[in-house]
Amino acid sequence: MIDFKYPYTKIINLLLASIVPFLVVGPFIPDLIVSISSLFFLFYVIKNKKFYYFNNKFFFIFLFFWVIFIISSLFSNDIFFSLKSSIFYFRIGVFSCLIWYLIEKDKSILSYFYYFLVFTFLILVIDGYYQYFNGENILGYKKYGNRIASFFKDELIMGSYLSRLFPLLFALFLVKDKKRLESYLIGFLFILVDVLIFISGERTAFFFLNLSTIFVIILIKKYQIFRLITFILGLICIFLLSLNSTALTERMILEPLKSINFYKSSVNEKRIFFTKNHDSHIRTAFEMFKSNPVLGHGPKMFRKKCSEPQYRFDSRSCTTHPHNFFIQLLAETGVLGFSYLFGCFFYVLYCAFRQIKSIVLKEERYLTDYQVSLLGAILITVWPFSPNGNFFNNWLMIVYCLPVGFFLQSIYSKK
Repeated sequence: MIDFKYPYTKIINLLLASIVPFLVVGPFIPDLIVSISSLFFLFYVIKNKKFYYFNNKFFFIFLFFWVIFIISSLFSNDIFFSLKSSIFYFRIGVFSCLIWYLIEKDKSILSYFYYFLVFTFLILVIDGYYQYFNGENILGYKKYGNRIASFFKDELIMGSYLSRLFPLLFALFLVKDKKRLESYLIGFLFILVDVLIFISGERTAFFFLNLSTIFVIILIKKYQIFRLITFILGLICIFLLSLNSTALTERMILEPLKSINFYKSSVNEKRIFFTKNHDSHIRTAFEMFKSNPVLGHGPKMFRKKCSEPQYRFDSRSCTTHPHNFFIQLLAETGVLGFSYLFGCFFYVLYCAFRQIKSIVLKEERYLTDYQVSLLGAILITVWPFSPNGNFFNNWLMIVYCLPVGFFLQSIYSKK
């Protein structure tokens, strides 16, 4: 078995960092890397008795809820289908600890991830703008209606990819040794990415970008003005683009307002929180939750239960997932599983409060700028008031677990 020592550590660092561009291709290769590397790391820890990386409250909490997910699957109507999601969720926690271990072992992994992120973002920027202005990307993939997806083809997740990994890129930018020219170039890349997420037509991704950016700008110190300026310049470009594109204005502004009945045609017409489709999914999921509030119906079981008459709200009720992490966990894992995500959300708010307190009282800051940026990445995963993908989706799991390993290392580092 491979030992995690030089030169193997360099190879492993490079392999793990390659997940960033491979996520553009699809979930198979990144999931294979995560699964195999996590398995090797688990064996390595057991063989060499390096239990330090698992002997912490975060991993114990994760382990507890992983067991909850499995128990929920065992009580579901389709045990094997549900278990495929819950039992392999364990690798996400191990993978986060592996990243923590590798950063402690060799800091070069930070540079690897940084350069892979910069390279991938730059390629998506070039190709995304090319597709926006020419109707197809450099490989001939056409726009999906008025929306662009670049190398993601018909998977409209380019904006999600950029918005979810942007805080990690910014965190690594903060700790990297760089010259002034590189800062200017990266700042220009930030502006282009901000605008690209908007013109991708992904409303949730653009919201996540704004949420994490505002969170970071408020709580960091050193590059606060730098990020504020790039963000404002990006918003100005977005405003100018919107003035010259009725399709963007309709997609990103008017459609959401119409969907939630912002413009009500009568006083009896109700307002809804998300779109009509999302509203139906949420109501269906809530009915499922009420019938089994403790353990839910099992991970990934929404798609199999939503059509049942006792849960079905209307013709829009059924889909693969309820499009909200919190609602999905309520329906599929009950209050016990829901408390996992709620606890993470509360922890982010607690850290933010401590940071604000230290700023106001002019004390030593509770979090470093690096940690704030990583928390910004975690915040958009645990934010409860927005549509989401499937919580147990392999691609999404990898994307939202990446910053966790960096954050764990930052708070448990002996240095």
